[in-house]
Amino acid sequence: MKSITAGDRQRIQETIRQKYIRVAVSPEGNFKYPTGKAGLKGQNYNPEILSALPEDVLANYCGVGNPFILGLINEGETVLDIGCGAGVDTLIAAMMVGPHGRVVGIDLIPEMLVRSRENLRKTSLHNVSFQETSAEDLPFDDGSFDAVISNGVFNLIPDKLKALKEIFRVLKPLGRFMIADQVLTVEPPGDTRSIVENWAK
Repeated sequence: MKSITAGDRQRIQETIRQKYIRVAVSPEGNFKYPTGKAGLKGQNYNPEILSALPEDVLANYCGVGNPFILGLINEGETVLDIGCGAGVDTLIAAMMVGPHGRVVGIDLIPEMLVRSRENLRKTSLHNVSFQETSAEDLPFDDGSFDAVISNGVFNLIPDKLKALKEIFRVLKPLGRFMIADQVLTVEPPGDTRSIVENWAK
């Protein structure tokens, strides 16, 4: 397979942006799996934490799994949420780290960040911030985070190796990368064009 060109990257990013502009309004009907509160319950999120968040915040969840079952998020820690979307996982992590911890959510889609900030305003949390940036070029110092979480986003990143290098750069020694994502279970198409056209489907 040929490498992805700058034009391919632009097409991928625009396809993803158009999909997630719709998701920023509501995730319902945009995915082939349960979203919202049903999705959170199906992925075994902590019901005590869920009960502390507003129902209309929970309704914005569209993750593919539960990254928090992969390890502990401790009080006082710093956490980065890659591809935070509407910020549901970001807010959950913020509740876990408590007032002495800090959580940063990043996303490339401005409309999703508008939604995440609206969701934050519906809570009493003060240890959360959101930034527009890419996982391939993280604007953070080396060793900034105790944990990096990501939910259903890594499959959308064109240069996964670069993103992984960035994630491990910003993690502290012994930091954890906790990821839930979709995986391809068949052989990928042999030509770049088919891959690009199917990127965000």
